[in-house]
Amino acid sequence: MSETHLLRRHPANPVLTAAQFPRPVNSAFNAGAVKFKGQYLLLTRVEDLAGSSCLWLARSKDGLHFTPDPEPALVPSSEEPFAAVECASLEDARITRLDDTYYITYVGYSRYDPVTLLAHTSDFQTYRRVAIITLPENKDVVLFPERISGRYARLDRPVTRHSLRGDIWISFSPDLLYWGDPRPVMTPRPQKWDGLKIGAGAPPIRTAHGWLVIYHGVRQTAAGLLYRLGAVLLDLEQPWRMVGRASHAILSPIFPEDFHGNVGNVVFTCGAILEDDGELKVYYGAADQVMCLAAAPVEEVIALCLRGDQTG
Repeated sequence: MSETHLLRRHPANPVLTAAQFPRPVNSAFNAGAVKFKGQYLLLTRVEDLAGSSCLWLARSKDGLHFTPDPEPALVPSSEEPFAAVECASLEDARITRLDDTYYITYVGYSRYDPVTLLAHTSDFQTYRRVAIITLPENKDVVLFPERISGRYARLDRPVTRHSLRGDIWISFSPDLLYWGDPRPVMTPRPQKWDGLKIGAGAPPIRTAHGWLVIYHGVRQTAAGLLYRLGAVLLDLEQPWRMVGRASHAILSPIFPEDFHGNVGNVVFTCGAILEDDGELKVYYGAADQVMCLAAAPVEEVIALCLRGDQTG
């Protein structure tokens, strides 16, 4: 099958499956991605046979052949205040390097619905939880990799019960714990591929043209929800302002692995890596079942954004 989208799938897909883990699990998907000391790391959501998820690190020298660690990196905590909000599941990690520390935002599930938590590591061997950083329902939180006008910045996706719509917002913090000064960044586009809800995927990547954010968009179809990937550029100094937003999706479910899994019709990213040669590698979960890889020259992604919408 030929590729019709800007991001081109790697022929070795999937690059990580449940069968590669050292004990029986149901699925491995929606991984945060980062390069660390010459290795590619995927902090993967792994669902066990009982239906609960943890975060499990897999390592690779070439970005294609991954080996999971012997044990998970983070499992639901037994200590408060974390136990109350993540007792059911840990999901969808994103990784952002700030100075020499790698901060991990991830979703905790419980009877309180989804909230986002913050943890960090300096070596990907030991991890420390920091705080619960959102109220429910708020997820798809990504940290910017540098301060904006002296403050930490993040994108998130609160959901309003009135409309059930999900917009992307930005907020700021002096210390990564207390967040405020929120502003809307972008909204779903009615009757388009991202018309129902949107959410940040990979943490923002600095480019000469603006902050590049790969996000997911959802559309309601007769067969259910359809998840695709898109791209947007945000202003470097005022990242609540859009520079340009790609008009069409850069990756859609069209290959068998995108349909055959826990949730079909889904491609969903939590991590992208910009290589020194300008190749943008996007690691994505397919059908909430396996991890895959697609890539494109970053300049092509930027050009698509600049040709698209200029307002939210």
